Amino acid sequence: MDKQYFLTGIGTGVGKTIAAAALAKYWGANYWKPIQSGDLDSSDSMLVAELAGPGVHIYPEVHRFSVPASPHYSARLEGVAITLADFQLPQTNGDLIVEGAGGLLVPINEREFIIDLIAHLGLAVILVCSDYLGSINHSLLSIESLKARGIPVAYLLLNGEANASTRAILRENKPVESKIITLPKLAAINQQGLEKALEELKIEQ
Repeated sequence: MDKQYFLTGIGTGVGKTIAAAALAKYWGANYWKPIQSGDLDSSDSMLVAELAGPGVHIYPEVHRFSVPASPHYSARLEGVAITLADFQLPQTNGDLIVEGAGGLLVPINEREFIIDLIAHLGLAVILVCSDYLGSINHSLLSIESLKARGIPVAYLLLNGEANASTRAILRENKPVESKIITLPKLAAINQQGLEKALEELKIEQ
């Protein structure tokens, strides 16, 4: 059965797109970013294509907004109303990584959030974590939100360095079904940097 996951993060700026590119390259998976807000000339889809190379098929975004803000606000400024009915998984014969915008409770409209989009698409989650002051709280809150919605967490992905104490707490409190992926920080944001990091990528129970 093909692997299809929704990759989300514990917040904004934790390295979701780098993680998505790494896993797409590692698994030979295709990539889809349903909503892009801002940076249309250097979008997340463009970065994944650049880092992962030609073997990864990039599906087009459903919504693209020029303002770098929450999707609901960017959409409102452009006179667009986002609904869950806008989104259906691409027809693909291979593995698929779907990347969200920001964290789980980023709104896509006045009543629905990224976590609702995950449930709508029916995918298990890869939760990207990084180690910073407050990250344990953000990680565990994200895990609890997913548990409450009955959304399985297939992997916790530790992006970059994480101290032993942080790793121990996440390992002890992760969902039982979750595995842990460790992805080293890229020495350079290019194909060579990604390939080097993939040599040290680890997946453990």
